[in-house]
Amino acid sequence: MTKKIVLFIAVFFAVLNIQAQISVKPGLRGGFSFSTISEMHADYKTDFYVGGFTDIKITKIYSLQPEINYSRQGSNNVARNYYDEVSQTNKVEYLDLDINYLSLSVMNKFTLPMGIQFQAGPTLDILLNDNLAVRKAQNDLGLVLGVAYALPSGLTFEARFKKGLLDVLSSDYYQNDSNNYYLFGDYNTNINFQLGVSYSFGK
Repeated sequence: MTKKIVLFIAVFFAVLNIQAQISVKPGLRGGFSFSTISEMHADYKTDFYVGGFTDIKITKIYSLQPEINYSRQGSNNVARNYYDEVSQTNKVEYLDLDINYLSLSVMNKFTLPMGIQFQAGPTLDILLNDNLAVRKAQNDLGLVLGVAYALPSGLTFEARFKKGLLDVLSSDYYQNDSNNYYLFGDYNTNINFQLGVSYSFGK
């Protein structure tokens, strides 16, 4: 019985010590977005992202960071080969694709003593709107990897790569703009690079 009481007291104070180390800080983030869709051989679309987060610092180097972001993605100069009924010839038009998501992410952040950060986590991208004539997956799942430099003031400079996992584009409608306009690969996924800053409030 005495051993159980001692064990309970030890666990109790260990939990208190962990809680004392945890800090929670809200913050904002935003910057430039460079995106395309795989297998398209098209141009990158330059736009922006903006969002908010909560930094939950669990240890000196590890933080869990839930995020909600508005991300403007897509791809520019996408070729579509079609048959013109009027001239009865095959023609090509080039389209700019816009795909806007509400991204729900959970990032794992590891911060070294000199301020260098490594970030990784999953994301769920919920489609808000797009101009696709034909799509496959409406929403997307992805993985995010990033590096950052955090200042003591709370300002952080970030660079991230986000890779979608779901097939979002119909290869029967949009076509490749090289190699005689053969169809895309069957699996067309979102590719997104982000360069920006974040700021966490509070000390």
